[in-house]
Amino acid sequence: MLTKRIIPCLDVRNGRTVKGINFKEIKDVGDPVDLGKLYSASGADELVYLDITASQEERNTFPDLVKRIARHVNIPFTVGGGIKTAQDASVLLKAGADKVSINSAALANPKLINDIALAFGNQCVVLAIDAKLENDQWNVYAKGGTQRTTKELYSWAQEGIQRGAGEILFTSMNHDGTTNGFANEALQKLSEKVHVPVIASGGAGSMDHFAKVFNKGKADAALAASVFHYNQIQINDLKLYLQGKGITMRI
Repeated sequence: MLTKRIIPCLDVRNGRTVKGINFKEIKDVGDPVDLGKLYSASGADELVYLDITASQEERNTFPDLVKRIARHVNIPFTVGGGIKTAQDASVLLKAGADKVSINSAALANPKLINDIALAFGNQCVVLAIDAKLENDQWNVYAKGGTQRTTKELYSWAQEGIQRGAGEILFTSMNHDGTTNGFANEALQKLSEKVHVPVIASGGAGSMDHFAKVFNKGKADAALAASVFHYNQIQINDLKLYLQGKGITMRI
């Protein structure tokens, strides 16, 4: 059985790690390199760094910061935000990132997924999907959750995989930052529809929420921010708790 993964997410704005609620109310929580080192030493399986305003401000993600992260962090990490071309992805992968996460640019130009997968392999491509449940449908949003699109969660995820995405990172905008638990029903349905790993994001607030996202949501990995940034949950303790629940973890 494949081990489940715990992935701290570090949203970065102006070189600092920040966190919000429902994609708003942004607060500074620390230096992204220092936090990455801490999480790596604490047992995190991977890290995700997202430049949360790159798409809105129409600029590229931070290759210099990626180089710093690569020098100090010894676990795989994904970088996203403002990647519009395979060349943009190349810069970040050459700077030391293991994978790139694409979201808004892929919605605007789905062929971007094909281009990056063809150039660097499916394993390097994470399709990030921000979606909100509205009138019984999971509508996909772009530009950091500010712009509703015509896409729907499940069909967009399937198209992304057909184009070469190696993982799906699904963030429920309804649950993001609320610490009330993950969108397990949607995650279970998504996991049943796709054949690549699904990373759950949005809503972690307790160790039990992680157990439920793996057991009920069928997620392959769980991503969280607030509970780790504010020391509400220690990653090593979380992994021991999950292992005690019969969930296979890398300890």
